[in-house]
Amino acid sequence: MNIDTLLSALFGSPHQVQRNGDFLAGDATLDGQTLRVIGTTEHAPIGVELALAQAREVLDVVRNHPGQTILLLIDTQGQRLRHRDELLAINRYMAHLGCCIELARRQGHAVIGLIYDQALSGGFITSGLMADACYALPEAEIRVMRLPAMARITKIDEARLTELSQSNPVFAPGVDNYVAMGAVRSLWTGDLQAQLRQALLDARSDDAGHDRRATDGAARGGRKLSAQVSAQVRHAGTAA
Repeated sequence: MNIDTLLSALFGSPHQVQRNGDFLAGDATLDGQTLRVIGTTEHAPIGVELALAQAREVLDVVRNHPGQTILLLIDTQGQRLRHRDELLAINRYMAHLGCCIELARRQGHAVIGLIYDQALSGGFITSGLMADACYALPEAEIRVMRLPAMARITKIDEARLTELSQSNPVFAPGVDNYVAMGAVRSLWTGDLQAQLRQALLDARSDDAGHDRRATDGAARGGRKLSAQVSAQVRHAGTAA
């Protein structure tokens, strides 16, 4: 779904979301509630400039619009693979973006992510996975690493990884596998405005600071031990 169609489906018209190259930002209103929309389009590679532009928008909301909900619209091929960005420490800029989103959450801003096209690698980790809840359209493409690259990094034979991906969502790309792992809370189909409206209601009713990803992953069979291990670590920390 292209960005203009998506924005019309979510908010109708008019809205104040502006496009500057691959960068999206602006306010939009739903049922009298103003949301700040921040995101990317055209499979944007996240370089230093784009990471800082998104972080700046998040900090503007925290500074000037207390309590305003942030909607992250995600379409990215991941971090930009250029020597210049590596020399400028793109890893630090990506981490800065993630920290800004976490700051917004801690300051009481509901942050909702929506993957409407691609969500790859670090561009997804520092946006949708930092939100209170991340949703996706059924046709979205989500992955952190292709199996050939994973084989090179892990030194596990690609054939073995392919075999594992048939039964374990952790090794497999695809939106359904990320739903199974709890990284994506649900898929939005049909009336997207109604889906957004429900997500806003859920964001208000969720326990503050409670991350459902691990428990959702356990309930769906995609991440069977994460919630259990997290609980043991918290218990050990409390006991100490």
